[in-house]
Amino acid sequence: MPTPRGIRSSLPRSLGRALVLLAISALVLGTVHLALVLPGAGDARWVHLLFIVVFWVYVAAGLVAWWRRPSNRMGALIVIGGLALFAGSLADTTVPVLPVIGTITATAVLAVAFHLLHAFPSGRLRSRASRVTVAAGYGVALVLQAPLYLFDPGAPAPLSVADRPDLLMLGSTVQRACGIAVAVATTAILARRLIRSDAAHRRVLGPLFAYGIVAVILIPASASLFEAVLGMPALVRAAVQAVLLGGIPVAFALGVLRGGFARTGELEELGTWLGTTGGARPSLTAALRHALGDASLDIVFWVPDSRTWVDAAGARVGLPTAGDERSSVEVEVGGRTVGAIVYDASLLADPDPVRTAGRVVAIAVERERLTAELLASQDALRASRARLVATADRERRRIAQNLHDGLQVQLVLLALEAQQVANAPGSTPDTREQATSLRKGIDDAAADLRRLVHDVMPSTLIEQGLSAATEDLVDRIPVPTRLHLGITDGALPGAIESTAYFVVAEGLANALKHSRAGAFTVRIERRGDRLLVEVHDDGVGGASFTAGRGLRGLADRVEVVNGRLEMQSALGHGTRLSAELPCVL
Repeated sequence: MPTPRGIRSSLPRSLGRALVLLAISALVLGTVHLALVLPGAGDARWVHLLFIVVFWVYVAAGLVAWWRRPSNRMGALIVIGGLALFAGSLADTTVPVLPVIGTITATAVLAVAFHLLHAFPSGRLRSRASRVTVAAGYGVALVLQAPLYLFDPGAPAPLSVADRPDLLMLGSTVQRACGIAVAVATTAILARRLIRSDAAHRRVLGPLFAYGIVAVILIPASASLFEAVLGMPALVRAAVQAVLLGGIPVAFALGVLRGGFARTGELEELGTWLGTTGGARPSLTAALRHALGDASLDIVFWVPDSRTWVDAAGARVGLPTAGDERSSVEVEVGGRTVGAIVYDASLLADPDPVRTAGRVVAIAVERERLTAELLASQDALRASRARLVATADRERRRIAQNLHDGLQVQLVLLALEAQQVANAPGSTPDTREQATSLRKGIDDAAADLRRLVHDVMPSTLIEQGLSAATEDLVDRIPVPTRLHLGITDGALPGAIESTAYFVVAEGLANALKHSRAGAFTVRIERRGDRLLVEVHDDGVGGASFTAGRGLRGLADRVEVVNGRLEMQSALGHGTRLSAELPCVL
């Protein structure tokens, strides 16, 4: 994980000195071991050298992991694995006592390998099944190792107690069978963990688990397998075992680099973050992700008025529940809950560092909570205004439909009846004149009603859609108008269609009243997920949103549907009114 700008490493000096001391000690131990073994090793000299190199690889990988995550146990476990490997190699020395240690711990490194597999990436055993399996692995490596030296006359004194080949064979068989059982149980547990992991973790854990299982199975089996099947000499088999062992810490180091666990650092880094100002300061979430080593970590905020959790954008979210791969720790200021840190429970098994980090940045969380609460309020206000507009549009459509289908039809029928009275046989000239005048008055009222219906909500827009309504509007404009349509009727929400229509209507109405233009241009087209509506004239310009209520109301309506309304109207260069509307609400 890259280090956010504004955060610096603050590894404690005591830990730094301890890691340096461990590195020097490992170098010295390996060098002394080679000095004791190499002079009389003969042809096996390079194999001894290879095992010490593997020991150094373990220690180096462990120290790097320890440095990157001081509060994580993985680094210490890898170092312990290297020490177990070194202890087992002491069987090749001739110094008193050292061969005894080497014989007893000959297979201890395999138990540590099982432990590493179960503990990765948090450094802790996450389930009872893992704890039982790892304990069994140590039992197989240390307890069941006893018959292999107690009943072997070639074991260093004073380990051998009897020359019993039968018990030696039985002990070897039992140890091998139990070791296979531990490997099978480990495989099942890790497979279940892989299945429950997300894709990002699976890419890291899959190769690591696969190599670890293959290595711990092949290492004890290689002595007989490679000799019987491939005819490998003993020295080559030993070298293959060393290479397989050396790949285990390398695999874990790759897991570190690929995101299996990132650098945690110390929580004092958050103090550096809090003290940084200006553009160099990273976001609070980025600082916490870096400090705790979890790239998926997020912060959510508590809104007490609505009793809900929201994210940084103000959208409602929920906290993880028990049994999820993710967990959360609440952040409090003065006894009040202000937020929560949501993190990967498989990566950070211990919530204490998360809780401590929350206390360090609590004030910053409170500040960002207020921002998130404001955003949530704005979203709620926008949603409320959108509902009001949608309700108003539905009511306008209903009123327009009722006027068109009800009152307008009645006026037409009344006009027909008045005409029939005028044309009736035996009617007097005064009656015919009055009836004709009544019909004309009814016709005028019907025309006024049609104009009212069109102003409320054009029937063409209701029945045929935006394209047809815009064409009808343009046809009634007394100024030459070019129309460009790039939309498909029926593909847009009703609120967007009506908003786009009113943009065109208001733009043309203003142009007719004030622009003194000789030509208009209307363009409606879809560009991806946005609808572009544009009205342009070649008039005198000088229009503004503050000149009248029509444009201000139109701007409010466009904003309600999360759109944007702009106007360019330089004096002498005409006016261009343009709106961008979302195609999906």
